[in-house]
Amino acid sequence: MAKYRILSLDGGGLRGLITARLLARLNAHPAIAGWLGTVDLFAGTSTGGILALGLASGKTPEEICDVYKQRGGAIFDDSIWDNLRDLGKTIGADYSARGLKAELKKVFGTLQLKDLTRKVAIPTFDLDNEDVAARRTWKPKIFHNFKGADSDGQQLVASIALYTSSAPTYFPSADGYIDGGVYANNPSIVALAQAISRRNQAAERAALDDVVLLSLGTGVSLTYIKGQTLDWGYAQWAQPLINVLMDGVAGISDYQAQQLLDDRYHRLQIVFDPRETIPLDAVDKLDRMDEIAMAHPLDAVAPHANANNPISTVDWIRTVWQ
Repeated sequence: MAKYRILSLDGGGLRGLITARLLARLNAHPAIAGWLGTVDLFAGTSTGGILALGLASGKTPEEICDVYKQRGGAIFDDSIWDNLRDLGKTIGADYSARGLKAELKKVFGTLQLKDLTRKVAIPTFDLDNEDVAARRTWKPKIFHNFKGADSDGQQLVASIALYTSSAPTYFPSADGYIDGGVYANNPSIVALAQAISRRNQAAERAALDDVVLLSLGTGVSLTYIKGQTLDWGYAQWAQPLINVLMDGVAGISDYQAQQLLDDRYHRLQIVFDPRETIPLDAVDKLDRMDEIAMAHPLDAVAPHANANNPISTVDWIRTVWQ
């Protein structure tokens, strides 16, 4: 059976270092060394989108790890002047996009999506389609480099990376786009739909039965909201609601992919110690993130592995992916 291999990468800010380090370890593992070179479609949201675009452009996971560790502080630079301008966190995004734009330009330059040697699917959200004559509205937008009338091949890679990572409250919107994590923080189903789309040319269209899909998260903190009847309004729900939505859509994508692909789908997600929380902008915890990713078991079934798929990631890649 021919296989169509999809790598799906979650959003999660600087926790993308965890994903990049896990990929570096997996790609160097003697039992499956070099498996990243067989990926047909890279899908990624937010930080996962940056990582997916980096890998599709020929960057190694190690190179991307270095960007996180060396330039994470420049991207999430919370200056006192920015806080004064924004009245703390009352108005305005937490961070300016200047640092993020500068780093993306350094990494991708003037590269366009059509220049990538592998297919990509990058979720963003368009706040205004500017269709004044017909139906002006907001809508999800998946940037891709599949051939056809709806291809985004002419788009700059750096621009798409910025759009997908413009997380609400953290960064300003970019050219009218925000982080695709508002509906697809885990882009597994987006990737699957793009791969098998009837709009794809026949040579680029995957058959559902041929798809194998590896999904990587950026680590998750064990969180909950106490109380049976929460009579909350906008002010109380504002910040927790973002996290609820991000985790919720990631969870439903995991469920849907499992139902559609069964053992041809595998999810690698680290669950942090209950005593540890790592925000997506935790510049001061980059070394800790790297430590967690280096210590995570890849040959053994992790303590929090999906009960419906009790197999180690290395064994799954060796027996299902390859």
